[in-house]
Amino acid sequence: MTEALFAHLDPARYDRHKLHAADRDWPETNCYLDVWIEVLPALGLAPEAALGSLITQDFEGDQFTFFKVPLEDLEALFGLRVTELAIYDRVETHVLEQIRRGRLSLVEVDSFFLPDTQGVGYRQAHGKTTIAVNRLDMDSRSMEYFHGLSLYRLDGDDFDGVFQRGKYARDLPFLPYTEFVKVPQTCPNASEFASSALNLLRGHIDRRPAQNPVAAFAEVFPDQVAAVAERPFDFFHLYAFNTLRQLGANFELFSAHLDWLAEQTGAEFSRSAEASRVISTTCKTVQFQLARAVMRKKFDKLAPAMQPAVEAWDAVVENLEQALTGQRPAAA
Repeated sequence: MTEALFAHLDPARYDRHKLHAADRDWPETNCYLDVWIEVLPALGLAPEAALGSLITQDFEGDQFTFFKVPLEDLEALFGLRVTELAIYDRVETHVLEQIRRGRLSLVEVDSFFLPDTQGVGYRQAHGKTTIAVNRLDMDSRSMEYFHGLSLYRLDGDDFDGVFQRGKYARDLPFLPYTEFVKVPQTCPNASEFASSALNLLRGHIDRRPAQNPVAAFAEVFPDQVAAVAERPFDFFHLYAFNTLRQLGANFELFSAHLDWLAEQTGAEFSRSAEASRVISTTCKTVQFQLARAVMRKKFDKLAPAMQPAVEAWDAVVENLEQALTGQRPAAA
């Protein structure tokens, strides 16, 4: 018997959200946020509303903050309550029970068994990633799940592999981390959660890094890349993902948040939104330069290449503070 949360959705005819459009700088962001970008529209909610916390991203010395939507923001905006699901039986048994109760489960699984990663990790490399299960059929060993850019289906051995059944059963040092989402009977409308999003943004701007994190990164960037160049080339992709991609994707999404807020509330966020896009495009450009620098072992141009993003971060903050306090930016 099949159990589904959004029974009307079909992977074969699914239209992904515009935040995952192919023409964006960073169509994919990170596994956890990508899931929410697709799940929220399935609930009739705007994912753009939930991205105000991205202004708090910092440089952590070896990486930029792996950005997520704070769970308290999801509850304040939409009434969604997300908490850890205790796993004491088979994971799929717990997930099935939550679907029957109208609740979504987010599960950390091995991307080795996810066919949507074909050509990247599918049946090639093991890695931890988060999916949200929409449909589950234990009898046919099939599942439909949100992951990355869209809604997908898997079955057979992939089903057994994801849930570590049959020939893929193995003892683990710990069980997969799983969350479940309690959905209110009635979700708020856009005008209601737009007001909440604006209030949350006021709080998040006060929690931004005390110093420009892009400048802090640019200062150590050349030395870090020099060290990366001494590692196997596969390490380059890990470094780029956790630095330039996380920074660029973060601010491309933050620009979408500001555009959405401006449309919903009439507030003036255009300068901050445009500066956010400068950070995104700069990171995309520098990522190509990074690959060349690693191959040629020449690193002197990397810090200057980040300067537009350094200046743009200051512009984001300055103009955002002025917009939120009703002040107009000073004339240049």
